[in-house]
Amino acid sequence: MSLAPDLLEILVCPKCKGPLEHRLNPEALACHACRLIYAVEDDIPIMLIDEAKPF
Repeated sequence: MSLAPDLLEILVCPKCKGPLEHRLNPEALACHACRLIYAVEDDIPIMLIDEAKPF
């Protein structure tokens, strides 16, 4: 199962408030402006800046 489409529409990067790209393998949300990846665990996005990984 993946994130609900209506949830994806409202999520933004917590650091810059910019749009996020939904990636599927592994499931994650990517912010191109900040160059950060936010993990998705058990269909829950982990939107903590300290937990994000650079790409």
